[in-house]
Amino acid sequence: MTDVTHDINDVRRQVGRRAFKAGEARVVTISRSYDAPLDDVWDACTNPERIPRWLMPVSGELRLGGRYQLEGNAGGVVEHCDPPKTFTATWEYGGEVSWIELRLTSEEGGTRFELDHIAHLDDTKWAEFGPGAVGVGWDLMVRGLSLHLGSGGATVDPKKFMAWMGSDEGRRFVTDSSEAWCAANIAGGEDEKTAREAADRTTAAYTGAGDGEEGGES
Repeated sequence: MTDVTHDINDVRRQVGRRAFKAGEARVVTISRSYDAPLDDVWDACTNPERIPRWLMPVSGELRLGGRYQLEGNAGGVVEHCDPPKTFTATWEYGGEVSWIELRLTSEEGGTRFELDHIAHLDDTKWAEFGPGAVGVGWDLMVRGLSLHLGSGGATVDPKKFMAWMGSDEGRRFVTDSSEAWCAANIAGGEDEKTAREAADRTTAAYTGAGDGEEGGES
């Protein structure tokens, strides 16, 4: 496993709002550069044979208009696709619908990965957890992609990854991720006290601290 501080610091996080589908929406943005060519990163993010190597098994049709389902997580419909640069899809989880937009850009030495997670203002999890409700999960996914691309396309062993999640280093990663999303939330205009309380609940939910809850959502 790679260094936690390095993984956290290599990611840029933003929190904001924008007009979306005839309403105002909150936007959580995560971005990171990878030392891999554009076509390779696109293939890793869209090829159903590669996605399980760094994320989780996926079923359905990964094409425009197709419905997909990540095993044990979100599903949705691919609404826009412009290979190898961008796609947009619904993100349906826990009875709520949000959206993801992936953008890939070639840059010197590799590819810039940028993903927006977009949710309407009535999203119920935001009030409780803030951007960390989805942000920590995306940090974990981006890290999985980093491990996959950095090892020449090797599979990230899910058992080892889950064992790492329960380790001191894994809990530190989640805590540092939650803190980073708290800072991004405050930078995006949220009241510091509100952002702090939401981040504390996010950390507890992902680490099982305090109230016995475990895990979060992506």
